[in-house]
Amino acid sequence: MALGFTPAIEIYGANETLINQRLISWEHIDAAGIESDQLTLVLDLEGLEGLPNLGGKVGLRVGYLESGLVNKGQFLVARRTPTLFPFRVSLVATAAPFTATDETGFLLRRSASHGPTTVGALFRELTSRHGFSPRVDPALSLIKIDHMDQSNESDMGFITRLANKYRAVTKPVDELYVLAMPGQVKSLSGKVLADVRLSVTRNNRPGDHGFISATLDDTARDKSQGCKVSWWDAAAGVFREVTVGKAPFKVVRQGCQSENEARAVGEGEVRNMARQKLKVKISCPGNPNFSAEGLVLLDDTWPDFMRGRWSIDKVTASGDRTSSYRCMIEATCLDPDAVAFD
Repeated sequence: MALGFTPAIEIYGANETLINQRLISWEHIDAAGIESDQLTLVLDLEGLEGLPNLGGKVGLRVGYLESGLVNKGQFLVARRTPTLFPFRVSLVATAAPFTATDETGFLLRRSASHGPTTVGALFRELTSRHGFSPRVDPALSLIKIDHMDQSNESDMGFITRLANKYRAVTKPVDELYVLAMPGQVKSLSGKVLADVRLSVTRNNRPGDHGFISATLDDTARDKSQGCKVSWWDAAAGVFREVTVGKAPFKVVRQGCQSENEARAVGEGEVRNMARQKLKVKISCPGNPNFSAEGLVLLDDTWPDFMRGRWSIDKVTASGDRTSSYRCMIEATCLDPDAVAFD
């Protein structure tokens, strides 16, 4: 897809006329997992009397005049920070539908005991009572939980700990709350993300419109290919061990209360080890089709040790209205065994 050369951005929703007229710069962070998507707008306030009442929901459309704009969703203005000399205001908006009043008590600390239940049932219970529509990956939904304590934790914090235990990711997406395997968040939310091909130009140099730079990080490459997880056999009064994958093994120091729970934790850890072997950071021309949990395809214009499909963990897009639009991509190798090294 040809993207064009003239960056364009449009804000819609609350105070859209004022924002579009006075927008100096912007930044949109689209992150995988529990991190909420965030939009930051910097506005010029010179010539205005007083500080305008800026709040409510705003939406972002971004792209190029030649190829059109892509809707990146709506955000709730959570913070505004005015400065003097220069007279500006910075608006920070979040995609998560949380408010300062927290009417449903989603951020309120509480203690409770859960179980016997399943991961899917517990997740649906916790999110539904706060007005979210839950979506759970089938691979996680039926995992059995004998007992799990929520001790002086908010429901949001407990949900996060539940996801981390099975190496899953959880995230609010508009009015949905999604619990999924890495790379599946957007598909469960109903958004279909196609691979986005990225090519290096023949004359790749700083200052050029299409300039790309990248850093490959292989320090996280782990020799372990399996793990051992212990669980407490209450009937026999002893700790037992579940082995998942193959040697060499990583020892997971997380107490589990049943063999099934230990196996589920181990399987999640093995998946996580495979994902974390190789990471890349890419600075490239802005592309509104880049999205966290989506895939970027580095084609044969790249060095052989970088080619292939990478799962996007985070996209930080930034620019101004007319002269710049860049993306910083953080991604994890989808198939570490396919990456070649000398």
